[in-house]
Formats: sequence, structure tokens, C-alpha cells
Amino acid sequence: MAFTLQLGERAPDFNLPGVDGRNHRLTDFADANVLIVAFTCNHCPYVIGSEDRMNDLYAGYSSEGVAMVAINSNETDNHPTDSFEHMILRAKEKNFRFPYLRDESQEVALAYGALRTPHFFVFDSNRKLCYTGRMDDNPMTPSQATTRELRDALDDILAGRRVAVPLTNPIGCNVKWKNHDPHWMPPEACDLV
Repeated sequence: MAFTLQLGERAPDFNLPGVDGRNHRLTDFADANVLIVAFTCNHCPYVIGSEDRMNDLYAGYSSEGVAMVAINSNETDNHPTDSFEHMILRAKEKNFRFPYLRDESQEVALAYGALRTPHFFVFDSNRKLCYTGRMDDNPMTPSQATTRELRDALDDILAGRRVAVPLTNPIGCNVKWKNHDPHWMPPEACDLV
């Protein structure tokens, strides 16, 4: 059985606390035409290089019915800056306009099969997975990116087309799993493509 959610599968539900003081569930986004679920964190340099683009992406597509939620599942014993308290500060500092949620148990990361930070999952209006992987080919240095797979996937879905490139390998740090080496990956987790 594959570790990462497979194309065409439905989005697993979640009920997680957000930095806005509310709990958020999958059903909170029921009105969205497209939903992006992004596994992210505070400390990863690949995430830090992507945060402004995530804000820009959300600002550019939210008027077209695209919703986005970011989830931090990293353990905090060895990565204390990924704590909920630090998430609140980070969201305020970066002015996130999308919900930023804490997956303390890591159950949601396991349900989705999140591999890295950042790792994007894009679902259609039926909440079936249409794209998973990276935002582009250079999350740390935006000016050097030569692809835009996440935006291309959104454009395809919104135009009613099949996503041309539905699967890419996410580029970033491994999700930091509790009670495991920092570079640990589940045995069934492998390259997506």
C-alpha cells in the first residue's frame, strides 16, 4: 500500500486547532471549488522560501473559489520553533490569510502521506486528489524557479481540464516524525514519480 494519498482518492477529514483560535475541519471548506492542503512548518528553509509565494498564490486564486489550508505536523521536542506558539507568531509575521493548523498527533500527516515540507495536495470540488507534490522546482530561491506545477494544476482544474502534470516529487525537508531520526521516512514512502 502506498504511503502518500493517491490521485483520485478523497481528502481525509481533519479537525485541528488553528492559529486563529478556532478548530478547522475539512467541511469548513465545502464551498471551495478547489482546496489546497499544504503540509508546512516554521523552520524549514524550503518552507521559508515558499511562504511569500503561498500568500501570493492564495491572494491570486481565492477569488476563483480556491481555498488553502496549511498544516504543521512536525514534532517539537527536537524542533521547538515548530510549536503552536511559534506558529501563531509566524502566521502574524508573514500575514497568512489562510488557516494555519497544528497536527500535534501527526495523524493527519499520516492520513495524507505527507513526505516533506512543503508538500501540496490539491483537491477538486468533490475533494478528489488531482495534484500532489511541489509548488515549483526551486522552493528556496523563487527567482530561480523554472516551473510552476502548482499554479498549472490550479489553472487546469479551474478550466475543467485534466491536470497535465498531476504528480511531482515535493522538494523540502522531511516531515519530522516523533520518536524517529530527523531524516526518517516510512519504509513504504518513496519517490512519487
